[in-house]
Amino acid sequence: MRKSLLFAAAAMVLASCGGNAQKTNTDQPAENTVQLPASQRVLENGGQGNFKAVMLEDPSLKAHTIFCPKDLSKFNKDNPLPVLVWGNGACNNSPHEHVNFLNEIASHGYLVVATGYMPQDTGFYKGPMSTTQQQIESIDWAIAQNGDQKSYLYGKVNTNAIAAAGMSCGGLQTLFNCGDPRIKTIMICNSGLFINPMGAIPNMPMPAKTKLDTIHSPIIYILGGKEDIAYENGMDDFHRIKHVPAFAANYPVGHGGTYAQPFGGEFSVVALAWLDWQLKGDAKAAEMFKGDKPAIANREKWVYEKNELIDK
Repeated sequence: MRKSLLFAAAAMVLASCGGNAQKTNTDQPAENTVQLPASQRVLENGGQGNFKAVMLEDPSLKAHTIFCPKDLSKFNKDNPLPVLVWGNGACNNSPHEHVNFLNEIASHGYLVVATGYMPQDTGFYKGPMSTTQQQIESIDWAIAQNGDQKSYLYGKVNTNAIAAAGMSCGGLQTLFNCGDPRIKTIMICNSGLFINPMGAIPNMPMPAKTKLDTIHSPIIYILGGKEDIAYENGMDDFHRIKHVPAFAANYPVGHGGTYAQPFGGEFSVVALAWLDWQLKGDAKAAEMFKGDKPAIANREKWVYEKNELIDK
């Protein structure tokens, strides 16, 4: 009889402990343990930033390449990832020319969604040109992933901090999309709306200069100096923009920029400062562009212009 009572009491204690443990676990928020897609590559040891990046393909977003920190555990609703959507030069449907540049940006705590298929070691992508709509798809996807509990990006994306950017034809695609209200800043690289449309590649987007009137957010032009075939078009754009903060930075390397240089070269330095200022509110980064002598003036070979709204 005494043994039976002891066994019964022990069973009640175990049941009680199990019930309490289950209740405690239920009260804790579920940790996002969704893994990154398996189709991924590491470039330049993940970049120079504090968050080593990875380049990957996601089956939920065809014809796009994603760059993001490999370890996403540091990002949440209190420290979300700003977003950069990118269009490629020559309207190429792969960012193969820009991977060092884009990977470097991601390593500083950004989600980068580039138009086109992930580059492979076997060579350049050969296929149909990319489209302006793919940039909009990038924005739609990033926002949707932030709200999808099954996504590795759930609750980790700053949907109020989205930059649109692109090089050459990708810059034209960005300007085509510049009126999208979700875009907080614009970065046009080695590009500008054509003064003379006769110089365009067939099937490039060709907005008129009046498209500049629809820009509603701060914009930077990063150009390759007078050697850049897009220099005249880009600077003409810049001089027309009076209604939003605008900055033009020129580095004398021509149309190819510095994207393929280690970690994206000088272009990535200026681009990151702009993004950190515009999307993260970084006052130190703003010094690259603001004031009587912005910090960019201390960097060798850079030449700049800005409109009066930059300093307001």
